[in-house]
Amino acid sequence: MKMLRSKKALSPVVASIILIAVTVAVSIAVAAWMGALTFSFMGTEQLTLSKITWTWGAAGSRYFNITVSNTGTKDVTVNQISVNYAVVTGTIVPALPYPIKATGTTAQKTVAFYVKYDYSNGTNYDITVITSDNYKFTNTFQGGVPSG
Repeated sequence: MKMLRSKKALSPVVASIILIAVTVAVSIAVAAWMGALTFSFMGTEQLTLSKITWTWGAAGSRYFNITVSNTGTKDVTVNQISVNYAVVTGTIVPALPYPIKATGTTAQKTVAFYVKYDYSNGTNYDITVITSDNYKFTNTFQGGVPSG
């Protein structure tokens, strides 16, 4: 019995340090897990404006067809299309607002918008697609020059 009484356990200071270290490690692990979980639920909006075709219509009207792809993890709705930061008010087909499904779905992820716009060949245009969450995705294209 005397032998057991002479052995001491950890000192209170060392025990406190170990408890604090374990608490911090578990807190970091839980925070990382919750952060990853939050991003998977929230999703990200990401649209790519990839291909444009410039065309002449009847009676000298001009149009462009632009391909918009949803490369994010969240379904988006296109609310507006603007050219040089001015909202296009003319003909847009399909009509806006228009939903585009996210990358991970089997539904349509790419849409070609047909937009009536009086462009000039050789002039650069900043074309912007604006979503319902007011995110703006812009690409610059040269009028009359097909891309993609």
